[in-house]
Amino acid sequence: MSAARPRVVIIGGGFGGLFCARRLARVDVDVTLLDRAACHVFQPLLYQCATGTLSIGQISRSLREELEHHENVRTLLGEAIRLDPAGRRVTARRPDDSTFDLDYDYLVIAAGMRQSYFGNEDFAAWAPGMKTLDDALSIRRRVFAAFEIAETLPPGPERDQWLTFAVTGAGPTGVELAGQIRELATRALANQFHSIEPEDARVLLFDGGDRVLKTFAPDLSARAQRVLEDLGVEMRFGVRVSDVRRDGITVSPKDGSPDADVATRTVLWTAGVEAVPFARHAAEVLGATTDRSGRIAVDADLSVPNHREVFVIGDLTGRDGLPGVAENAMQGGMHAAACMRRDLQGKRRKNFRYRDLGSAAYISRGHALMQLGPVKLSGLSGWIGWGFIHIAFLTGVRNRFSTVGTWLATIARSNRSDRTFILGGSGHPEEPYTWESPVHQGGSSRDTSGEDKTA
Repeated sequence: MSAARPRVVIIGGGFGGLFCARRLARVDVDVTLLDRAACHVFQPLLYQCATGTLSIGQISRSLREELEHHENVRTLLGEAIRLDPAGRRVTARRPDDSTFDLDYDYLVIAAGMRQSYFGNEDFAAWAPGMKTLDDALSIRRRVFAAFEIAETLPPGPERDQWLTFAVTGAGPTGVELAGQIRELATRALANQFHSIEPEDARVLLFDGGDRVLKTFAPDLSARAQRVLEDLGVEMRFGVRVSDVRRDGITVSPKDGSPDADVATRTVLWTAGVEAVPFARHAAEVLGATTDRSGRIAVDADLSVPNHREVFVIGDLTGRDGLPGVAENAMQGGMHAAACMRRDLQGKRRKNFRYRDLGSAAYISRGHALMQLGPVKLSGLSGWIGWGFIHIAFLTGVRNRFSTVGTWLATIARSNRSDRTFILGGSGHPEEPYTWESPVHQGGSSRDTSGEDKTA
């Protein structure tokens, strides 16, 4: 690449980073897209990968393949760990712990958020979040292994623990996971076991608010709650999960009532998000202010105050209550690219204007919600609309056709086409034969960097 052209470094290959790189494809700049997984993951469908409907390959695509026809864009594997604003340099770490530097004229921080455990990082060992491919695979292993282990146990409290699933957070991800586990138990697994009845599996959904899907209109939220109740999901509102351990959780009511213990061996955490470590470091060295979750305050054009060459887009953007959704990241990525183009043309930058394209949440087969301004859809119509939206934004034509085919097969046959989960047993000391990941053997928390990683 020519050193005479402006150098653009984009950190993160999610929706924001990918859309920014695409928009710069025919601009007179050299673009480097840095990602610690080198693949784009369609996060809104991670829960379908976790519950066996879709495979990893259907919801992800190599960034190198996605951008191969963009001659001025290169992709690199690495994790951003240090920023030198004065020298306009980013230091990245390779998987082998060696490092390399990237110089930039423009920097786009699109690193996203990671799961937040509100200061209780030890919870992560027993309660995976839903942010990465690793998370989805971990949840798949835990959910399907729970049924398998229950099959080997006699009736009693120990079997009941394995057939009890606790989900924290009643936002879209929590609702989707809870609904899918109950649907899995009552449809796909219903006739496949001899000693247990999968339909007996309990799914408990915990939230500190007073209803599910608080970002949706109250009437849509109420409809979602009725569908979940019909599926058999047990909801507990006005509570927080104050402790997570190997064999259960502690639930603390917000009204001061006594704490309650719930015996469960499967806990799924969707209750909060926080900035990844690099974003917090970047805010500090840039002198930018952040909110409690680590979102970085930006000017109207999405650049960091006093650093017009640095843009922050997507979930990390701390301005005007911008939502942490894919549409915000996409629009932010395209806006940052437009600002660079206008700079090169000697034109004044425009302010960022977020256009709300609506919200959608999947509950179960034939039931989904869509909200677009005054338009509200639920049930079958919401489900069809939800499907069209997600197919439209999947990367790769092959992934779109494959996903549609899988969904149709799932509807017709009630099965889950990708239920494979991998246990240890290779003989390697770090891969013992266990349903848990090796990190649990030492009692420490798994990596929760929040960046997409390969399996």
